[in-house]
Amino acid sequence: MELLKVEDLKKYYYSGLFKKEVRKAVDGVSFEIERGETLGLVGKSGCGKSTLGRTVLRLLEPTSGRVLFTGQDISGFKGSALKNLGTRMQIIFQNPESCLNPKMKVYEAIVEPLRLHRLCKRDEERERVQELIETVSLSEELLFRYPGELSGGQLQRIAIARVLGMKPEFIVADEPTSMLDPLVQAQILSLLKSLQENYGISFLFISHDTEVVKWMSDEIAVMEEGKIIDFR
Repeated sequence: MELLKVEDLKKYYYSGLFKKEVRKAVDGVSFEIERGETLGLVGKSGCGKSTLGRTVLRLLEPTSGRVLFTGQDISGFKGSALKNLGTRMQIIFQNPESCLNPKMKVYEAIVEPLRLHRLCKRDEERERVQELIETVSLSEELLFRYPGELSGGQLQRIAIARVLGMKPEFIVADEPTSMLDPLVQAQILSLLKSLQENYGISFLFISHDTEVVKWMSDEIAVMEEGKIIDFR
C-alpha cells in the first residue's frame, strides 16, 4: 500500500538583485514509497539529495509540485496541521549532535519531544524513555550523561530513540552512518532494518555509498543535478 507519493517536486533558489539567477536544487522529482519499504537515494555530494529529503518533510518549502502522504496533499499544510504531521514524518540527521542539546542530559533529550507533542502522561515518561533506550540497545545508565560524554554511535542511537518516540510512519535517514566507523555503521544499519521489520516504518534512505544503499533498500533512485535519472 502506498504511503508517500511525490509528484514533480521542485525546490529552486534565487539570487541576484537585477538579473535573477536560479539554482535548481530539486528539479521535477517524482517517486513513490510503499508502507514498510525503503527507497534508497544515491548520488554525488551536492546533487540535491538532502534538499529533496527536507522538502518532502516540509522542513523546506517546495517551489512547486505535490507531496501526498497517506493520500493527503501536505504541500500546503500550515500551523497545527504541519506540527501534527511532524509526529508521523521524521528525520535522522547525518550528525546526531545537530538534534541534541549539549547542556541537556540524554533523558531530557528523549523526553523533550514526548512532552512537546503530548505523547504520554507525565507519570508514564520514565517508563517510556526506558523502553526507547532499550529499543536502540543502549544501557539505562546513559540516560543521565551529557552528549559530550558519549561516542558517535551512542549519539546516533539516542537520536534514533528520540525519533522513535514520535511513532513515525515515515523517516528520512539522511546519511545516518557516514560519520561512523565501519563496525558501528553496520550496527546502526542493522538497527534500522530491525526497527523497520518491527514497526513497519517506511524510509527514504539517503547516501553517497552505493553498497550501503543496496543493502538497505527495496528500490534505488539515482540523483544527479537535482533530478532522478534512474531507478534500479
